Amino acid sequence: MVTQETAKPADRKTAGLNEGILARLQPPARGQKFVFDRQVRGLCVRVTPGGTKSFVLNYRLHGRRRRYTIGIWSDLTLEQARDRATELRRAIRQGQDPAAQRVLDREAPSLNSLADRFLTDYSERHNRASTLRNNRQMLDGIVRPRLGNLPVKGITKADIEALHHSMRGTPYRANRILAVLSKMFSLAIEWGLREGNPVLGVAKYAEERREKWLQSDELIRLHKALDEYPDQQSANAIRLILLTGSRKGEVLQAHWDEFDLEGRGEWRKPSHHTKQKKVEHVPLSKDALRVLREMKRTDEFLFPSPRVPGKPLENLRRAWVDVCEAAQLEHVRIHDLRHTFASHLVSGGTPLAHVGKLLGHTQSQTTEKYSHLADDVLRAATTRAAAALRGAKRRG
Repeated sequence: MVTQETAKPADRKTAGLNEGILARLQPPARGQKFVFDRQVRGLCVRVTPGGTKSFVLNYRLHGRRRRYTIGIWSDLTLEQARDRATELRRAIRQGQDPAAQRVLDREAPSLNSLADRFLTDYSERHNRASTLRNNRQMLDGIVRPRLGNLPVKGITKADIEALHHSMRGTPYRANRILAVLSKMFSLAIEWGLREGNPVLGVAKYAEERREKWLQSDELIRLHKALDEYPDQQSANAIRLILLTGSRKGEVLQAHWDEFDLEGRGEWRKPSHHTKQKKVEHVPLSKDALRVLREMKRTDEFLFPSPRVPGKPLENLRRAWVDVCEAAQLEHVRIHDLRHTFASHLVSGGTPLAHVGKLLGHTQSQTTEKYSHLADDVLRAATTRAAAALRGAKRRG
């Protein structure tokens, strides 16, 4: 709270300040004792009956007396207090009120409140359930403990860099934190909570590509493990991820009314289940249609939750661990089945544009990571052409 100068003339000591005097100052029996500095106008040390010695700047603004506590003597030297008081007096001459600004800063929204608003007003409305879950985990587990209590407008690039550097051992996670914070501060600017995005200019860590695709022998072992797995509902979900190249969430949240199994043989993915928020029409292979036709329709969902009525199966974590162990697959993520689907298409000669369409990519650059496989197909084609041309030359 902003307070007016209340010290009486009798309370003011004018012998000046130095470190020796500060050390010898004794607490008053009652009230407060003020000893003023001779070098910086308005600077004094306030001593309480409890013995606390604080540097205080007294000043006038618009005819009113104001008092601003700079800090405790045990935390600041006299010279540091003088430097800070000089800066404050310069700001006061320009019409600023440090005491009033401190009140505003205390009432300003913290990063915790920004995180709450980001999750409810943005992430819950615009992100997929898995993204929302990841955002909440990163904010609650990493960001809030480090920066949560800081005012939104006071967070600097240095704060962000320090947080990012502390996660250098997990570069992928560190970069995802940067992305979330950048979006949060962009929204903070839009909502009028601060100026400038402190994440801009913070360099991301290099990330090694984690894509892996299964070779023929690995696929044989995977299919065998799936056939022998006791929980065939989970096994079928894994099969459809592999056979359609779909994301895990799209498969688990799929409804039976999205599928045309007898006519066009396609899956109409609704916009609220796809990453690009667009309806996708996915043609189904004979193997995918066979899996779907053999499944029992007991619910609106393809894979209903065994625990929560009216909800889909939430995850395949346990099943995937068990299947990978049985198939002797190491360091393979369930998302790698999507890469396997795409990689076999490209290596089989399917144009990248068609693969991107099947995967639901809206930008061709996203599919370009498979371009080296397409180059192999083209190289093999040119080799065959060269062989044919050599044969024609010999016959000639």
